[in-house]
Amino acid sequence: MPRQGLDTARVVDAAATIADQDGLDAVTIARVAAALGVRPPSLYNHVASREALLRELALRAVGELAVVLREATAGRAGTDALDAMGHAFRAYAHAHPGRYATTVNARTQDDAVWVAATRDTLDAMLAALREWQLEGDEAIHVLRTIRSSLHGFVTLEAAGGFGLPTDLDDSFAWLLRTLAAGLGEPRAPR
Repeated sequence: MPRQGLDTARVVDAAATIADQDGLDAVTIARVAAALGVRPPSLYNHVASREALLRELALRAVGELAVVLREATAGRAGTDALDAMGHAFRAYAHAHPGRYATTVNARTQDDAVWVAATRDTLDAMLAALREWQLEGDEAIHVLRTIRSSLHGFVTLEAAGGFGLPTDLDDSFAWLLRTLAAGLGEPRAPR
């Protein structure tokens, strides 16, 4: 029988806190149970396994990221939207490093809930890039380029991989300008 007041959302909340404070490897059933003041078997009423818990955490994270990107780019267009998207992406990765880490692994395409959640994040990114009128494979290539550029930067930054004294904010602005230059001028409406 589920414990009074304990539900999947609270379990994922606890996992998110642990992931952001101590890293994704620290998220275990035992650690989450201890944080909630329950015994580990109590969690199995809400998540089937650690893998299922990490999936729930990943779903939350990609949903949060989609919201953050939409809010940051609302009412913006062209390079201004790309810049806002990049800064929002970086800020989310900084604020929620454990959650962000869950967004990297591609889940199975057979998982309709995961596909829908990630589609929402990709749609948020595409909306920020709407001035370039990207479609089909071109849109996928651009999204992959932008995502890998942003991910590479925030991952290296989090790991202390930028050892030179040059300002990181300036380097990030340079990255965004380079991405915008690669996209070229926004296209005229069709």
